[in-house]
Amino acid sequence: PVTAGSVVVPYGHVIGNEKWRGSEVAQRLKGKVTLIFEDGLGLVDFHLSNRACILFISEADLVAGNEFKRRLVKLRNASSLRGVVIVEKTPISDQYFLGVQKLVVLELGMVLLPVANQGEASQLIIQLVNFCVREQSRDRGANPFLRKHRAQLAEPSVLHTMQHIPGVGKTKALLLLQRFGSIHRLCNASINELEQVVGQTVAQQIYTF
Repeated sequence: PVTAGSVVVPYGHVIGNEKWRGSEVAQRLKGKVTLIFEDGLGLVDFHLSNRACILFISEADLVAGNEFKRRLVKLRNASSLRGVVIVEKTPISDQYFLGVQKLVVLELGMVLLPVANQGEASQLIIQLVNFCVREQSRDRGANPFLRKHRAQLAEPSVLHTMQHIPGVGKTKALLLLQRFGSIHRLCNASINELEQVVGQTVAQQIYTF
């Protein structure tokens, strides 16, 4: 188990904030992962076992106002955990999405993953949990000095996000992550820096995107 703040999360488990009990996300996670509810998780909606935590911004949160922004900033400033932000992007909340994307990715340097509904959000959480389990079993007996470096390169949510950029598949995403370390640094890279990693055509596509 890995300690996530005051919460210990066994591998293959998800600890969810009590407020999500009975939600569609919780219903769809049943039978796929072991979901345990805890009260008092504060800002975090779900804890995973690789020290990643998920903050889920629903359609209702986006429409209601700026409270979710305060949660984001607090999570970024107060937590040593890796924050993954899942945003429910629907026809109703679409007008707010660009502003949230700018805040999360460019200003706070966090990972943002858009979903159409809570069903998609649960699928994403299951993928992240399965990835954590695979990484843990693969790392057993591996060189402990390489483990940290490899885990950073294989950050599932970051890789997933990078592959949404035109012209970037899994291999190029890994190369970019190896070179720049984060989406925040990638966003601030010059065309020349990008060309050194992926060549002129893809570098232009990334820069434009």
